[in-house]
Amino acid sequence: MTRSAPVLALLLLATRAAAQSPPVGGDSVHEVNPRTWSGEHLQYDAKLWGVVPLGGAQLLVAGMDTVRGTEALHIRFVIDGGNAFYQLHNEWDSWIALPDFTSLRFVQDNNEGGRHTHHDYEIFPDSGFYRQDGDSTLPTSPQPLDDAAFFYFVRTVPLVAGQRYEFNRYFKPDRNPVVLEVVGRDTLDVPAGRFDCLVVRPIIKGGGIFKEGADGRLWISNDDRRIVVQIKSRFGFGAITMRLTKITPPTDEPDAGHP
Repeated sequence: MTRSAPVLALLLLATRAAAQSPPVGGDSVHEVNPRTWSGEHLQYDAKLWGVVPLGGAQLLVAGMDTVRGTEALHIRFVIDGGNAFYQLHNEWDSWIALPDFTSLRFVQDNNEGGRHTHHDYEIFPDSGFYRQDGDSTLPTSPQPLDDAAFFYFVRTVPLVAGQRYEFNRYFKPDRNPVVLEVVGRDTLDVPAGRFDCLVVRPIIKGGGIFKEGADGRLWISNDDRRIVVQIKSRFGFGAITMRLTKITPPTDEPDAGHP
């Protein structure tokens, strides 16, 4: 179905999500227009146990696109690193519908320790299903989001220290709820500067960098930008810390969508 509604403020989206699983102690929201992210490019160094250099990572908004007639935000998350014993190169591409901030397409290309996996997901929120690798058709969740999309969705959540948020929005229903625990606050000095941050523990059942056993953490700047300042997760060869080294701010004029 072609969506013709104008871009909605994420206030409405977050209110609906809170109605599904209200956070403890309140349901305030952080209002964001996702168009304002277009062109933002966040770069990180990567270190094993916070000490041994391993490479880097990028989290970027590649621009506007069109998926099946719907205007979408194209975002990318890339990790490239490793050592003499273990190599890691992961690329995630996500296309998020601007009218209602739901995932329309997710491409996952992972190479961890010589084990390569690639998956293409076409997600149809209006029809209630997703298609994996052009073959399997499986039911999806209402208002579905993929792994990469959650990096940006978390920027729309109120993030009050000490609160726990649950969202039944992961596009594979058996992995719900996605949990966001705001475990505290931290003042962080990284190569890109000093930031007052909220520390979030995301948990997504199954695989990925935020699976239960990975003990992942996100440091989110406690300001209107809600930038991801630091990422920590446990991989097969140890825990990796990714620290923000450079911020390329969003462009003044978002790119026009194209077919």
